[in-house]
Order: sequence, then structure tokens, then C-alpha cells
Amino acid sequence: MTFAVYLPAVLSLLLVAVSKAAARHTSPAAVARGLTLAAAGAAAAYTFCLGLLALTLLDDLPPLAAFDRVPGLPKPVPGPIALVAAALVAWGALRLFRDVRTRRDTYRRLRKAGAPGPAGLVVADWEAPHAVAVPGRPGHVLITTGLLRGLDGREREVVLAHEHAHLRHGHHRLIALAAGAAAVNPLLVPLREAVAHHCERWADEEAVRRVGDRGLVARCVAKAALATRPVLALGGSSVVGRVRALRSPEPSGRWTRLAGPAAILVVIAAVTATAAVEFAAVAVAWLNVV
Repeated sequence: MTFAVYLPAVLSLLLVAVSKAAARHTSPAAVARGLTLAAAGAAAAYTFCLGLLALTLLDDLPPLAAFDRVPGLPKPVPGPIALVAAALVAWGALRLFRDVRTRRDTYRRLRKAGAPGPAGLVVADWEAPHAVAVPGRPGHVLITTGLLRGLDGREREVVLAHEHAHLRHGHHRLIALAAGAAAVNPLLVPLREAVAHHCERWADEEAVRRVGDRGLVARCVAKAALATRPVLALGGSSVVGRVRALRSPEPSGRWTRLAGPAAILVVIAAVTATAAVEFAAVAVAWLNVV
């Protein structure tokens, strides 16, 4: 097997770098969807190629080990590399399981806060200031009295519009998919963070359309961040980035600006297919000997 089987890992790093540049002048909706697709594709290719490497451990089993010295028989990758690949697959599977379980348990606890009314809203009598979109059938917005007390009427409208946008556009699915991709391929963690950030930006822009005031939404984002994380809020690049973006016109760039990440994803698919063909050739050669 040639270097093609290792390229999805290397190209994941390039994908992260190119995606960061492409996202600067593109609409948040396009970025969130595009980067989720890119992360999922890169993670699938990475895991598939690790699986191919791990499968080469089969040649070390007693029935096959005797054929190691057959002249002309193609040699799989060295055993230590195959062992590392198998360990990475197992580690990724464990991380993915934990992420899915944590996400599921969190939503289950949030649903226990109460049944939503006709407006799809649950007001929890909690001192902690929080507002969150809770997906489900039906999905609803959970907001606490601790947050409501610190907001005026228009600010409450902004918060509700923001959270309902998360529900309406299924942001929890995009975020979960990007998180799953990063769980199996840690090189994609920056894409996971980018998808979460641009889902927030997307909801911010939906709130702007609802209230018609970018400055109001910017102030509300900062105010809610300070209420929920008073020490760290303004030090978080996500909050600062959202406020800064709301102080400027909404980016109008569409999918065309994501051509770079799309091209890298095509290359990843091509090298993965090449690795699969090479693995099949090695497997056929060994099966013919057996």
C-alpha cells in the first residue's frame, strides 16, 4: 500500500486551514452547512483509511503469517503502524460513543424541565441565567427566570428569535455531526468549533431579521454572555466575533466561496478510493496464494 492511505489525515489539516479562510466573507448559513459536510466527509475518509491499515494485522495471524516470505507477494504495512491505526479507530469509536451519550443525556435532562406551551416555550424557575433550544418532537425553547429578569422586552424578543432559529434550521444536527466528526478525527476539532460558531452567527442573523436592529442584537449577545459567563464571556473569541460581525453588514458570499474546502474534499475522496483499490489488490494477491 502506498502513501495514499495516509493522505486523509494530512489533508484534514489542510482542510481546516482553507476552511478558516473561506468562512470569512461567506454567509453563516452556507459556512455552517458547508463545513459540516466537509467535516463529515473528511472524518469518514480518515476512519476508513485507518480501518484499511488496521485490517492488515490479519496477515500476522497464524494461518497467513507463513506466507510472509512468498516471493512477489505484496507486503502490507508494518505491524506497528497497523496497531496504531487499530488503536486510533477504537479510540475514535469510544470518543464518538461518549459524545452521543452526553448529548442525549443533556437533552433528556432539559426536557424534564417542563412541557412546552403553545408558543413552544418553557420558562424554568432557575436562578442560573440560561436560554437553550431543546430539540425534539416538538422542539422548544427553554429560558430561565434568572435570564429573563436581566432582559427588557425587546431583548427577550431577540433571545427567543435566536433560539427558535436554532430549532427551525436544525442546528443541533449540524453541531452533532461536526462534533461526531471531531470525535473520530481530532484533527477536525477546529471545524467542530467553526460549525458551532457559525450556527450561532446564523441564529444571530435570523434574530436581526426579526427585530430589524443589528445593534440591539449585538448588545443582547454581549449582555447574555456576561450574564451566563461573567468572568470569561468577553474573553471568548466566539462572543467577541459574533458581536463584531453584528456591527458590520451581513456577509453575502454564498457557496462559491467554499470552493477551496470543496476541492480538498474531492481530493480526499479520490485518495481514499485509491487506497481502497490498493488494499483490494493486496487482499486479492494474498487470497490467491492461500
